[in-house]
Amino acid sequence: MSEQTSIPADPELDPTASYATDQSVVRRLSGLLRASAGARTSYAPATGQPIATLPVSSPEDVVAAVRSARRTQQTWKRVPLAERAAILLRYHDLVLDHRHELVDLVILESGKARKQAFEEVAHVALTARYYGRKAAELLDPQRKLGMFPILTRAEQRFVPKGVVGVISPWNYPLSMAISDGLPAVLAGNTVVHKPDSQTPLTALRAIELLYDAGLPREAWQPVHGDGPTVGGAIIQNTDYVCFTGSTRTGRLVAQQAGERLIGCSLELGGKNPMLVLRDADIHRAAEGAVRACFSSAGQLCVSMERLYVADQVYDAFVTAFIDRVKKLRLSAGTGWDVDMGSLISKAQLETVTRHVEDARSKGAVVLAGGKARPDIGPLFYEPTVLSGVTPEMECFDNETFGPVVSIYRFSDESEAIQRANEGEYGLNASVYTRDGRRGRAIAAQLVAGTVNVNEAYGATFGSIDTPMGGMRSSGLGRRQGAEGIHRYVNSQAIATQRVLPIAASHGMSDETYAELITGALRVLKKLGRP
Repeated sequence: MSEQTSIPADPELDPTASYATDQSVVRRLSGLLRASAGARTSYAPATGQPIATLPVSSPEDVVAAVRSARRTQQTWKRVPLAERAAILLRYHDLVLDHRHELVDLVILESGKARKQAFEEVAHVALTARYYGRKAAELLDPQRKLGMFPILTRAEQRFVPKGVVGVISPWNYPLSMAISDGLPAVLAGNTVVHKPDSQTPLTALRAIELLYDAGLPREAWQPVHGDGPTVGGAIIQNTDYVCFTGSTRTGRLVAQQAGERLIGCSLELGGKNPMLVLRDADIHRAAEGAVRACFSSAGQLCVSMERLYVADQVYDAFVTAFIDRVKKLRLSAGTGWDVDMGSLISKAQLETVTRHVEDARSKGAVVLAGGKARPDIGPLFYEPTVLSGVTPEMECFDNETFGPVVSIYRFSDESEAIQRANEGEYGLNASVYTRDGRRGRAIAAQLVAGTVNVNEAYGATFGSIDTPMGGMRSSGLGRRQGAEGIHRYVNSQAIATQRVLPIAASHGMSDETYAELITGALRVLKKLGRP
């Protein structure tokens, strides 16, 4: 159900009118917001039940938040790095201690199944521990080669950018809300954060736990409201922007950031391919494909929407895959037995329905699924597998962002690689083969920021030491790894020259000095110096 601004009706007259949450908790969390511009109600997508009515932020609220964050950043950046890292390590424990509560909030606000909601808890904990443990290695000053051995001492320092704006999406309301901001505050920045207005409570509770871990409240300030108004104000006032969302909106964010000459990192859309090679373990590939295509009801930037299967195993794979798809358990329940939950909104349901009906009307064959399930909940749609999808169909190269996958046969691996690389996107890909070396060789030929071999998406997603992001229209910059924290700092070079200046001296002519430098450069090359 889409968001509304009206207060729910009398629950005695309307069973969906009573709030799904403890309103004392909502009031406590709403107190974390800097907001003064009315109110907005969010609804549980799986049931249509109202969740919370929260105050909305104005552009002036955002300006005030940034101003406060900027003042705090001047003292926060001077806090010893080890103390900032200790906060992240305490946060790691708090997130795990409160995992059941956080998972319940993710399910309530996003509609996803419990097993997929837990992935978010694990990812946040992994991120907090990684940056907490690697802080010194990533941020301490680094010695570099000076111009001359002994005479020139050079080092690189990392200077925080200031106030980082984080604009996070609804589909991963915990992981994407928190994981991008943790390295930002560790690096000495402060954060002004707009979680998606469909899923604000998850982010607010996670931020509250950050305060419990020792982070100053002014160092991470949440605001609330729609993207163009509140998100636009963040872009116009912060020193760096981290955005996760659609490619269309990402282009606008990049344009606005470019006008101010500030940096941005963007994780955007994808039309992600999976390749099942002729030597793949069929049952492992089928199981992985189910997770790749239907985790979070397909509302995952790195989920698979295209399956390319080798001739030699096509029939066996399709049989095994469809059998698993048809056994998936759809439910609005919150237990571990649910395999797939709800779509997030009426708009998402309409997109999924339109893509499937367009493909069906133009000759595609529905191998599984293919219809909405209002008997389960207002926004449920069956996991759907299509064959015979052709370029004139809307779902061929447009991101569906729902539980819909197209399956294609290939006879030559070079052909499969070429087809997988078609289109404007390049976010994630997957390769299934019994030969890991060959799988990695093929992975290296795919135009995608992350490629998983014999896994759907979790191998790269959970390997926090490796960078994660998109190529082409799937984004700019990287989260995770060294790149995930260095995006939030400016590099500063400091070089100290000893004994001799880098200029003619002691009566030496400029011509003689040039000859001396020429000789020195030749000697350094012979010595193997870079």
